[in-house]
Amino acid sequence: MIKPVPVYSLLACLVFIMTCPLSASQASEENRILNVAKKMEAAFQEVEDYTCEVEQVFYRGGVEDQRYRFKYYFKRKKRIRVDFYYPYPTLSLFYNGGDKEVTALPLRSIGFFKFHLSIDNPKIRTVAGQKINQTDMGYFIEFLSENLNKVPQGGEDFEEDGGQVKIWFQALDYIMGKTVERYRISISKETWLPVRIERYTLEEELLELTLIKNYTINTHLEDKLFNP
Repeated sequence: MIKPVPVYSLLACLVFIMTCPLSASQASEENRILNVAKKMEAAFQEVEDYTCEVEQVFYRGGVEDQRYRFKYYFKRKKRIRVDFYYPYPTLSLFYNGGDKEVTALPLRSIGFFKFHLSIDNPKIRTVAGQKINQTDMGYFIEFLSENLNKVPQGGEDFEEDGGQVKIWFQALDYIMGKTVERYRISISKETWLPVRIERYTLEEELLELTLIKNYTINTHLEDKLFNP
């Protein structure tokens, strides 16, 4: 005599069959994103210095609020220089890793006219609140890897588009470390460095857009470039 199979057993089997492929796909996607993070880490370990041109746009209520353009210089031991193009076309900032102060040249062509400001001074933080020692690509790559490992990831996405890899990930905000936000980043497969970073709320409201171009890497930048 054939015994009837309970309905709940059939449903359980159906759910199992339907969800297993999805779980495997999600695991594969997460692995690809982790592999990208590892490639970025490995690539940056080989970087002794770099420059790039940056355009950064901050949004409020989904509408553009502030925009900045600048050239960014970095050298190992976290030596940083920022030459603004817009909206402060003559301003330069200088920072040496471990220092508690940033040197500001309001008129970079006049070297003796300078100010020394605390690294915590809100006047030299980004609109989102980042300090200057949190702005280099090494810091961002560490931020990415750390959050991939400690923040539950949901709705991950991975895409290869020509010479770029594009990924979504979730992270705690990089100022207070309390609010979960979403990031979409485009990474060059040539350098394994970001060329576009988008920051969103969990409700997908755009907060910040950063465009990076014209990287120069390991060109032996002279120390005097970082001396105000």
